[in-house]
Amino acid sequence: MDSLLLQEESANSVYQPLAARLRPQSLKDFIGQDHLLSPGKSIYEAIINQQPHSMILWGPPGSGKTTLAKIIAQSCEYHFESISAVLAGVKEIRATIEQAKFQQNNSARKTILFVDEVHRFNKAQQDAFLPHIEDGTIFFIGATTENPSFELNNALLSRVRVYLLKSLSENDLVSVVNNALSDKEKGIGKLNLVLNEGQKFAIAKTAEGDARRTLNYLEVLSDMGELIDDKCLVSDEQIAQVIEESYRRFDKGGDSFYEQISALHKSVRGSSADGALYWLTRMLDGGCDPIYIARRLNRMATEDIGLADPRALQLTLNAWDSYTRLGSPEGDLALAQAAVYLASAPKSNAVYEAFAAAHKAVAEHGSLEVPLHLRNATTNLSKEMGYGEEYRYAHDEKNAFAAGENYLPEDIQGDQYYYPKESGLEFHIKEKMEEFRQLNQKAKNKRYK
Repeated sequence: MDSLLLQEESANSVYQPLAARLRPQSLKDFIGQDHLLSPGKSIYEAIINQQPHSMILWGPPGSGKTTLAKIIAQSCEYHFESISAVLAGVKEIRATIEQAKFQQNNSARKTILFVDEVHRFNKAQQDAFLPHIEDGTIFFIGATTENPSFELNNALLSRVRVYLLKSLSENDLVSVVNNALSDKEKGIGKLNLVLNEGQKFAIAKTAEGDARRTLNYLEVLSDMGELIDDKCLVSDEQIAQVIEESYRRFDKGGDSFYEQISALHKSVRGSSADGALYWLTRMLDGGCDPIYIARRLNRMATEDIGLADPRALQLTLNAWDSYTRLGSPEGDLALAQAAVYLASAPKSNAVYEAFAAAHKAVAEHGSLEVPLHLRNATTNLSKEMGYGEEYRYAHDEKNAFAAGENYLPEDIQGDQYYYPKESGLEFHIKEKMEEFRQLNQKAKNKRYK
């Protein structure tokens, strides 16, 4: 008997992180997501009326996806099964489905199956849930930090509703801090940790909308506090130390990653040097591979600046080479210089559009024959077949331009793909090409008189 009591006491004393201890158990304790959990909203009404439905909860880390799934199951008095796509495979999926069937057949309890990181399941694994969602064996709740439109099968998406959870506001996170400080049973209220409003907001700001990170910071600080007059106090320097050792939100390969590189690219395209510098710094600060950034800057030079300023391409290559030779932090400055130059340079996507138009023409017209006058007569047979006949060597012509000469297959001789913009160097290119077109037209008019 004593042994059993000791075992039970030991089990109850197992350490749990502060974030796990303070996980809300009901809707009234849940902080944030008012756009989903206010009266009249779908999830709120589903909980109140105990009529849940299958759904995908899409949102950043620490926004309450797992907690909300558990609250739905508890409020609706459903059996709750949970698996993580990071750890689970076909075997675990089958086991949870069997458990759901057991609950349905033996206790008439319906099951909510919560799948964390659902985007990590492949197509076959996602498809495995479909028949069980359709026949009512499970109500499916998936959680993901990635865009479901890109990461989940259409078949699964058609059977669920997708809800977007938002990062918690700083005020929300201060409420999380206050709850933890005052809760003497599950929180750290017994420690009598005292924080002023500035310190609370400093923690909330650094946590970047993540309740879990907020509580992790708070737990670390509670161990660092100094006991003075029965109060546990921490200094601003200690908070700064915890904050400095944290990481910025940057999920390589995830939504934040692509959102930030998109912001960098659009800042360059929009000629905002400040925006380009900010997003470049955010990505470097968050741990992005600088070589990836260098490659993308090189792409921007061709896509958005092009021949309006051909120096941009060479400058991005130089920045890339500089980073390869120097590394951080010296090489970071070369990338910053390239980003500012691209943002400041005249813009033209004419080459980008011309390349796309040429690509479309190739796809539409197939393998058109090279005109005979453009073929190289390398053998006697090719000469006899007319290869190279009537070809005009441009350097022998006035101004090195053979007016009226054709350089496209006969079927598409009138096509034009490249339309220079009136920006930077392309303004002069446009003038020159217009002059060439007029000379071509005069030559054609003479030919047909």
